[in-house]
Amino acid sequence: MARRRMIEEHENLERWMVSYADFITLLFAFFVVMYSISSVNEGKYKLLSETLDGVFNEPARSLKPVQIGELTPRQPKEPEDVVQEPNQHDMAIDDINTPQEPEKDPLVEIESQVKDRFKDLISNDLLSVAGNELWVEIEMKSSLLFPSGDSIPNNQAFNVLEKVADILRHYKNPIHVEGFTDNMPINTNQFPTNWELSAARSAAIVRLLASYGVDPRQLAAVGYGQFQPITSNGTPEGRTKNRRVVLVISKNLDIRRSIHAAGATP
Repeated sequence: MARRRMIEEHENLERWMVSYADFITLLFAFFVVMYSISSVNEGKYKLLSETLDGVFNEPARSLKPVQIGELTPRQPKEPEDVVQEPNQHDMAIDDINTPQEPEKDPLVEIESQVKDRFKDLISNDLLSVAGNELWVEIEMKSSLLFPSGDSIPNNQAFNVLEKVADILRHYKNPIHVEGFTDNMPINTNQFPTNWELSAARSAAIVRLLASYGVDPRQLAAVGYGQFQPITSNGTPEGRTKNRRVVLVISKNLDIRRSIHAAGATP
């Protein structure tokens, strides 16, 4: 019996076109949907365009307001209180009738503050303060501020002068810093005489006061040496009293310029 010959099936090579056609169809449908979503409403766009054109191109005109709701009559505005300016005559009378506080004297305030801040030194006779209507004197013993025969302040001097400056820097009164010595001769390379020693001590005090905030324009330094004693130099106690530094706080610049040996007693 003869073998039946098998018939070979024909292979379709264009099957990919079916899938491609389906893909193109879906893609077209997608873009149609997107376009329909993003399309502009031409009617609304035209209305908006005409409205804007009329606003910017047409001449200005007054529009009658549209009343919404019932018309409420406007209430008359109440008159505001009239504020009257004070009469100059009345002000003058008030100034006369009002008691004026007397101006505080800076010299009195300085004297009071120094006495309050330095009670211990005053009680130990290392510092004294006195004043009148023209000036205030703050007298400090040299031993409180300087080593013997030297113009470099000791440690205690810095604390004392800082407190003094804390009082004086709030006032504009002129300050005369005066240095005095006893009559014991001194002859060193730095201080040939007591003139130089007393002047150097005054200058040191001035520098410290300025560094602690006192206006340098208020300050002046002078040295009197041994020639303005307040007591006899014949005893150790007398020489101790004569070795001193005096701060003279004047009422004004003219008073300071007229001061001559303010720390000395006649």
